[in-house]
Amino acid sequence: MDLGIRGRAALVCAASKGLGKACATSLAREGVAVTIVARGREALDAAATEIRAATGADVTAVAADITTPEGRAAALAACPEPDILVTNAGGPPPGDFREWTREDWLRALDANMLTPIELIKATVDHMIAQRFGRIVNITSGAVKMPLLALGLSNGARAGLTGFVAGLARQTVKHNVTINNLLPGFFLTDRSRTTLGAIAKSRNITQEEAIAERVKTIPAGRMGDPAEFGEACAYLCSAQAGYVTGQNFLIDGGAYPGTF
Repeated sequence: MDLGIRGRAALVCAASKGLGKACATSLAREGVAVTIVARGREALDAAATEIRAATGADVTAVAADITTPEGRAAALAACPEPDILVTNAGGPPPGDFREWTREDWLRALDANMLTPIELIKATVDHMIAQRFGRIVNITSGAVKMPLLALGLSNGARAGLTGFVAGLARQTVKHNVTINNLLPGFFLTDRSRTTLGAIAKSRNITQEEAIAERVKTIPAGRMGDPAEFGEACAYLCSAQAGYVTGQNFLIDGGAYPGTF
């Protein structure tokens, strides 16, 4: 299916690897010119080269920390009026809430709540004026099924979810949608880090922690980032204009609830 976004411009955050890179690749395959942002120049340039080779799309790489005002300014200078915005940032480290300081909480809020809000604020009015915009926030399956070790992430991302729930109902009449994608366990460096921390706390190997996690997933496997990227591309499509304020959980059936 032609998603109707060829020629559009997208700003994709934390896109040098993992889920962000998968989203950028899927959008590029649809003919979108993508600007990808990440902190590490080497991995970012490698990702840009790979996406160009795979899709033939126009790819701009910006090495910057999107969680800082300077990083956001650099990203928006490279892509000042995106039609599509995919927000993403590495999650805060796992741990015991008793050990977290106020500064730990503020860093988590800056990265996983306030940065997406600042990016939305910087881009949404242009989208409204042109009567097309697609904003997708990569959050976490922990928003629906919190993990104790990920308390910093649980709190910050839930705050973003509440903010989006209100704003998305105001922008949709202008054909500007805002949705959240909630990944479960995908084969990414982030998941390996989380499972490594869980393994250490339980005095088991990382391989054992991964095997235990897979047993809890009805699909019987961890997710492929490419699957996630394709879901993102659909939410950014012309056909998805009637979908807004939603939280799409992609977890292989791990969440046991009805809603």
